[in-house]
Amino acid sequence: MTVLLPPPRLLTDDLTMVESGRWHDGRLWFAHWGSGEVIAVDLAGRREVVGPGHDTMGWSIDWLPDGRLLVTGPDELTRVEPDGTTVQHSPQGANELVVDPAGHVYVNGADFDFAGGGAPEPGWIRLVEPDGTTRDVAGDIDFPNGMVVTPDGSTLVVAESFAGRLSAFDIAADGSLSGRRTWAEGLGPDGLCIDAEGGIWCQTADTFAHTGSGPAGAVVRVLDGGEVTHRIETELPCFACALGGPENRHLFLLCNEFEGIDQLGAVLARRSARIYVTEVPA
Repeated sequence: MTVLLPPPRLLTDDLTMVESGRWHDGRLWFAHWGSGEVIAVDLAGRREVVGPGHDTMGWSIDWLPDGRLLVTGPDELTRVEPDGTTVQHSPQGANELVVDPAGHVYVNGADFDFAGGGAPEPGWIRLVEPDGTTRDVAGDIDFPNGMVVTPDGSTLVVAESFAGRLSAFDIAADGSLSGRRTWAEGLGPDGLCIDAEGGIWCQTADTFAHTGSGPAGAVVRVLDGGEVTHRIETELPCFACALGGPENRHLFLLCNEFEGIDQLGAVLARRSARIYVTEVPA
């Protein structure tokens, strides 16, 4: 039986568009699309601009094991040095990003003009080597989006948004991916997070197709194999989620209006994006 959790509380609002939430150094860091900023917010809702982003949409953040911030972009992967300077980490443009416990840096994307209405093409996952070169480690991904790595570092799971599916890969010692399989189907996955017990929080299939009254979005906790254990409903579609807080039991829900790609300008101007937070069992 799926447990419906209580509505989350508002943490912060008056934002353009929010994505790629990560708990880091006692705060939630996130990509502030449309404003070109990386922002951090604490549990009291106090927020601060903490790094540079991109003026474009579709970028994300994560950290190298030594604490340096990585930021994806359409033309390159950048790195923020301890003194605050930004340098090129790799000439590989990408959408989403995840760094595994061994320090492997994975980026993904698809080679078609999504915003311009181009015909969809299969996407890819690439491993960024320490010298900035890349190699393909997975292909034929049906619009790759959020990625997570299981707590033991053995498995990478990617959201295939156009297929409504989470797909899993085994991670080899050299960062190669193999053993592709389906983790769960019948979803609307975008930005993901995974808890210590291996449950992945992601979006439901109807998140971006809401009409009428009632909750506009929902996220669920799904286990390997597809069992849904928990559900949280939100007033706006949830684009990404992240676990954090003092005991890593706070779930942050990054929510945005969505009226189609051609309406993004109007959505950004309204500054209607919000971040909610609630507590979860794992």
